[in-house]
Amino acid sequence: MTYRFIILALFISISSVYAQIGGKQAVSIILDTDIGPDYDDVGAMAVLHALTSRGEAKPLAVISCNKNELTVPSIDVLNTYFGRPELLTGVPKGNAPDFGASQKWPEMLVAKYPHKIKKSSEAPDAVETYRKILVKQPDQSVTIVTIGFLTNLADLLDSAPDAISPLSGELLVRRKVKQLVSMAGSFPAGREYNVHVDSLASEKVFTKWPTNIVFSGFEIGKKIKTGLRVIGNEELSSPVKDVYALSMPLSKGDADGRMSWDQTAVLVGIRGNQPYFGVKRGKIIIEGGNNKWQDDPMGPHAYLTEAMPLPQITMLIEALMQEGNK
Repeated sequence: MTYRFIILALFISISSVYAQIGGKQAVSIILDTDIGPDYDDVGAMAVLHALTSRGEAKPLAVISCNKNELTVPSIDVLNTYFGRPELLTGVPKGNAPDFGASQKWPEMLVAKYPHKIKKSSEAPDAVETYRKILVKQPDQSVTIVTIGFLTNLADLLDSAPDAISPLSGELLVRRKVKQLVSMAGSFPAGREYNVHVDSLASEKVFTKWPTNIVFSGFEIGKKIKTGLRVIGNEELSSPVKDVYALSMPLSKGDADGRMSWDQTAVLVGIRGNQPYFGVKRGKIIIEGGNNKWQDDPMGPHAYLTEAMPLPQITMLIEALMQEGNK
């Protein structure tokens, strides 16, 4: 075994110890993704499944906030590959973003790998899926991780009492959700893609969401570039490797790896910010698709700050992306 792999194995072992301190119970999690415009969503789903296989997460659903007809089939491909084809899903049925991937990796995935859902419009309504899941969960037990547009969550907040639950969406969230972890924003101020694509939804969610919100901002994932070890692993055969092998050469600036915005949000949603990141508490303010920040030690929001050396986090994320189906 080479020195590099000894160091990697040691770090993964230490990371597992960190995650298990205190005998943590598996985190009940809903992942909301725009899977398609970018391919770090694929890496994020790999991290979710790897931590699920380790007993650290209990995924309740993977839901698309992107109406593109290949998003839910791509989710289905990955859930099926990782041995969890039964995971619930959904897609927005009203006005919502619709974006494909310039590298055409979703087309490659659905052509190469088994899946049952052939187009996103076949999937249930996202809000209905959210409501059906949340009503059955213990109070303050669910972590929602959003790594795309805030469309679904805004629609959920606006949802009215129905046959599923006598509670409005906002009250249902207040009762059932523990926290929201969002890959959104640029801190302490800036303009970030997930926020400005559906800026009205972003403003609504970040103003009215009734639980704690943790932001993994643009500046965090920008510095964590993953993919080289994944595609360089000759023993690995997976849709994750295929997506990165196809997309990295076709993406300007990705020769050293793809920026890992979405993986950081999933990691923190399941394991918490420590020891990986610090946090700065306060309140996000959305104005015209831009965000700024108001410091407040008692504020309802927090954004991640650097703590652990980024090369170590990069190695951990890439290791999780290579764990395969278990």
